[in-house]
Amino acid sequence: MKKIIATDQAPAAVGPYSQAVLVNGLLFVSGQIPVNPADGSVAESIEDQSHQALKNVGAILAEAGLSYEDVVKTTVLLADIADFKAMNAVYSEYFTQDKPARACFQVAALPLGVKVEIEVIADATKKL
Repeated sequence: MKKIIATDQAPAAVGPYSQAVLVNGLLFVSGQIPVNPADGSVAESIEDQSHQALKNVGAILAEAGLSYEDVVKTTVLLADIADFKAMNAVYSEYFTQDKPARACFQVAALPLGVKVEIEVIADATKKL
């Protein structure tokens, strides 16, 4: 069974994809960029952008009845790997125990010229 997860508490998909898809007990959350869903704004600093991207992830997790504690894998995309330390400091505020596996890459560019994009996979089996 496949279920599409969507919330207005995170930015709407800007292309032919879903905010998240729940299938076989796993929630796949599409990469979230740091767009404030209330007004479409994007903060300037990597710290503020990392917080907003993770808040967007959290809103989608909550819509599915999950939390950051249910996340088993993340992928972080950075426009500049020099932002790794600052992003990591913010990231550690959201994933405090039983930290998920993670990959982090510098990429050539991100949508809207943002500095960070974060996608996650979460275990939803205990919520089903």
